[in-house]
Amino acid sequence: MKKQKKIVLAYSGGLDTSIILKWLQENYDAEVIAYTADVGQEMDRKKIIKNAKKLGVKKIIIQDLKNIFVKDYVYPMIRGHALYEGVYLLGTSIARPLIAKDQIRVAKKFNAYAVSHGSTGKGNDQVRFELGYHYFGPKIEIIAPWRIWKLKSRTDLINYAKKHGIPIPKDKKGAPPFSVDDNLFHTSTEGKVLENPKNSAPEFIFQRTTSPEKAPNKPSFITINYKNGDPIGLNGKKLSPANVLDKLNQLAGKNGVGRVDLVENRFIGIKSRGVYETPGGTLLLVAHRAIESVTLDKDTMHKKDEVMPRYAELVYNGYWYSKERFKLQRIIDLKKNKVNGSVKLKLYKGNITIQSRQTSSNAYSMKKVSFEENKTFNKSNVERFINFHKKKLR
Repeated sequence: MKKQKKIVLAYSGGLDTSIILKWLQENYDAEVIAYTADVGQEMDRKKIIKNAKKLGVKKIIIQDLKNIFVKDYVYPMIRGHALYEGVYLLGTSIARPLIAKDQIRVAKKFNAYAVSHGSTGKGNDQVRFELGYHYFGPKIEIIAPWRIWKLKSRTDLINYAKKHGIPIPKDKKGAPPFSVDDNLFHTSTEGKVLENPKNSAPEFIFQRTTSPEKAPNKPSFITINYKNGDPIGLNGKKLSPANVLDKLNQLAGKNGVGRVDLVENRFIGIKSRGVYETPGGTLLLVAHRAIESVTLDKDTMHKKDEVMPRYAELVYNGYWYSKERFKLQRIIDLKKNKVNGSVKLKLYKGNITIQSRQTSSNAYSMKKVSFEENKTFNKSNVERFINFHKKKLR
């Protein structure tokens, strides 16, 4: 008997990917394997399994990638201080390469001939997923339903779901829903009232941050401990990467830290407006710059700032596995072994204040910077220094 082909679908258990799962079954003579990457998003494992089984899926894989996500993807990006267009911490962008990599691993394990995703034809994620698929499985086919099926609108999807008995969440009947993506690093919300940039973001869309107005009237304090450029714990207690980020999310979120309202330029040429919540990530970015300020030399820090915009754009565009991103990462990490110590932060109603920086590094010299007279800095050299640079003005 001829062996049935297999397709591995990136499956969330929600309406869209359930419709895609059924559509793949109807249009391809293949077994569909439901694959869910757990990168810290809000998810109901029982619901994912139940919905997939109801659609006749035999293999349902839910892979815990939270620690790998933070350690090998979020932390390297934080070391690069990556901000796309000055404000976006790249929360969606950084998760896609990992999901694509592991989805291809599963496809190879089960000898699947194709992988599929639920990204729309107008978004960035289709690019991010497919560049990752190509890097790890260039011979594996890619099926992108949103670019090829005849379902043209939300109404078409609702009707298709009704026809095949796929559960429809109440808020998705009638009007298009907000488009929400979340993982351990961030939550993004797009669509509906947010599509018009003149509209203020309604408070009810925020899922992991309290409004600064309703945040506690007393400040919170947190100390982040560093070794070789990465956080290794909080308040002197060692924690796994996922636990570090989880605890920072909770603390920053309740203090109203980490909200961004952005109109961004998508890779494919469309402008879009989104609201992003990255509470713990915002603390990590501020703290990392603070610890580097007392551990790294000026040339290294300025070189990192110089390459950051290009690095951020590569991550945003889906080029995490590109030669150029690898090259920039080597520049970013050249002296990360010197970045050791701790940073204490104060959080109060959406604001972050650096309270202290502690390190055994000698990059910062109190003797040289002191206003008291000392012999560690030769002021007679300053005049020659200025005269040298005067010549560059001509």
